[in-house]
This record gives sequence, C-alpha cells and structure tokens, in this order.
Amino acid sequence: MQTPAAPLPRKGLSNILGNLGWILGGKGFGAVCSLAYLAVLSQSLGVRGFGHFALIFGTGQALVAIVGFQTWKTLVRFGAEAVHRQDWARFGRLVWLCGTIDAIGATLGCVLAGVIYYGFADLLDLNPDFVDIAFLFSCVLLWARQTTPNGIVRVLDRFDMATYVEALVPVGRLVAALAIMVTAPAVRNYLIAWALIDLLNALVYWVASARIAPYALRRRNFGPFSLTLREHPGVIGFFGITYAGSFLDALFKQGPLLAVGHFLGPSAAGIYRLADQLAQGFSKISQLLSRAVYPEFARARLANGIAGFRRLVLQVTAIAGGAGLIVTVLALLVGADLLALVGGAEFARGGVVLIPLIVGAAFDLAGATYEPILHSLGHAFLPLLARALAGLALVAAVLQLAGMGAVGIGWAVALGFAIAYLLLSLLVFVVLRRASAAA
Repeated sequence: MQTPAAPLPRKGLSNILGNLGWILGGKGFGAVCSLAYLAVLSQSLGVRGFGHFALIFGTGQALVAIVGFQTWKTLVRFGAEAVHRQDWARFGRLVWLCGTIDAIGATLGCVLAGVIYYGFADLLDLNPDFVDIAFLFSCVLLWARQTTPNGIVRVLDRFDMATYVEALVPVGRLVAALAIMVTAPAVRNYLIAWALIDLLNALVYWVASARIAPYALRRRNFGPFSLTLREHPGVIGFFGITYAGSFLDALFKQGPLLAVGHFLGPSAAGIYRLADQLAQGFSKISQLLSRAVYPEFARARLANGIAGFRRLVLQVTAIAGGAGLIVTVLALLVGADLLALVGGAEFARGGVVLIPLIVGAAFDLAGATYEPILHSLGHAFLPLLARALAGLALVAAVLQLAGMGAVGIGWAVALGFAIAYLLLSLLVFVVLRRASAAA
C-alpha cells in the first residue's frame, strides 16, 4: 500500500485563476462555435422547426437533471482528501460508486423518457413525427453524461485536459451543422448529429480520465460499496442534496422553456430558446467559475485553515460580483443586436425577452461561488434550501406572468435568480461568521 503523502499548501487564488484560465480558454472558443451553429440551426430550420428542436433538446437536458446525480461534486468533495494523500485505492472505490450511480440514473431516465414522450408529448405541442427520435435522443443524452470523468479530471487539477476534451462538442456541432445545412437541413438530422457527438465526447472523456488516474480506475477497486460508504460518512446525504440541487437547476434552466412550449407553442419556444441560449452564454461564466473554485475550496479548506479560506472566499466573491456587473452591461448593450444577427429577422422580436434573462444571468454569476463555499464548510443543505425557496417563487411567478407571454416568463426567471442570490448571500455571511468565531 502506498504511504499517504504529506499534505501540501494550496496557492488559493492563483490556482483558481489558473483553472479558470484553462476553462475560459476552451469555453471562449466553444462560445464562438456555439453562436455559429445556433445561427445555422435557427436560420435553416425557421422559428417553428427550431422550436421543436429546442423543446426536444430542453426535455432531454431536463431528464438528465431529473435522474442524474452530480457525481463530479461528490468526487471533488469526498475524493479531495484521498487525492491529497495519494490514496488511489480509496479514490478509485469512490469513482466506481459514482459511475455505478450514473449508470442506474441513465437506465431510470430512459424509462421516464418513454413515459413522457409516448404518454404526454401533446403537452409540449410536439409534432408526432418527432416522438421516436426525441425518445432516442434523450436516451443518448442520458448515457453520454460525463459527470464522473469530469469529477476525476477536476479533482486532479487537470483543467487543461478538460479544455481539450470539451472542445470536441462545439467544434463537432459546428462542423455537423454546416454539413447538414448544405445537404438536408431537418430537425431529425440535427438531433442525430448532436447525439453522436455527445457519445463521442463521453468516450473521449472516459479515456482521458483513465490515462490520468490509471490506479484509481482498476477493476479491483470496484466495490464493495459498503466499504466506500464507511470510508466517506455523509456521502449518501450529499448525493441526495446534490441531486435535489440538480433538479432545481433544471427547474430554472429548462422549466421556463418547457412552460413557454406548453402555454405558447413551439414557435414561441424557439424564440425564447434562442434568447435564453444567448443569456446562458453570458451566465455560463458562472458555471465555469463554480467548476474552477469547487476543487480549490474543497482542498484549501483542508490545507489552509479557516482564516486563509475566508480570505480566499472574499477575493473570489468580489471577482464574481464584478464579473456579474460587467456581463450585464455588455449583454444589454450588444445582446439584442447579437440575437438578430444570429437568428435573423424572425427572431429579432426576442430582444425584449433577452433583457430579463440577462438580469437573471447576472444574479447567477454574482452568486456562482456561494454553493462551493457552503459545500466546503459542510453545509451542503443550505444552498439546496435557498434554491428550493427560489424555485417556489419561480413557479409562482411563471403562473402569474405567463399571460404576458415569453417576456413575462423571462421576468419570472429573473425574479427567481434574484431571490436565490439574496438568500445565498445571507447564508454565506452567517456561516463564515460562525466559522471564524469558532476557529
């Protein structure tokens, strides 16, 4: 057995900025590709065709969130200590547990997809000709999830590798979109291409993970799961909490789109989706920042003590808040023109929908560090509580404002994100204050 290595001090902010630099490098390139293939899709399919594509894709993403556990967070939260001490057998057992849970979730998701598409497709006003391909597409998305290998790469600080692997998706989609546009532009063909690209990306992610963690992924580390659970007290509860958080995230990200499809039809859903895609492009920075800080917070808490951790939190939170303000100003200045440029004249009226979605994205970015902070301090339930309350507010607002059309649902989203930000800000302040007092 390997002797655990002595813990090394963490560099804190410099590590986070290094991680973020790799992520932004890849995602910045991916964002350009995404705008290009969105333009191809929206202009080659038209409003209604793009609306059908958006509803199928959004439903697939919602299914992934409903049955999928955020196992990458579990690997970072509970695997950080094993990696810190280079205990690869223990880390490997946790990896196999997470991978098994992902497989179970994908199986259940396929069953749920069958129930939704073959029993309730009319609720989304979905063309019956798309039911079969929509079901198969959702099944592929479920099995192509990369959350476990994503966690392996991130807990090992290999953000450079993640950048290269994840670049396959936007590049592949752009190449496929251009090829389909000049040959046979149709919803079915785009869905098939997207599914194949996601499967390829998942395969490459697993191969990359096996290369950087060969000892952890040995088959002898598979089970017994009872030992893994004993080695990581609280992991079951953490799985449950992160699952609920993923469900609530889907409520915020995919729920409004599905509501537009239900209340207003595929054409309105297409316009909303394009505006939402642009807004999420700006808010994507919040997800990237969260991914960059999550492993560093988990490990800095172990290595640097509460004083150093609190200093790191203040630095990163200030950066996130400033980024949120900058993103909002930029998006409001160029967002509407960008929407018209990407979607064409048919989608230009979505500019009024983009404004509230950008406001919501800004709140999401400003609070991007809060969940990793609370998780690293052992308060994983608190972000869930805040998002659950904000989710209830979102649902109530959607029901009240749906009569205003897509723009009303957009303002409901902005309200939900604002409430989540305020609640999380309060919780982080209280928890850090108590942790500092107890130190």
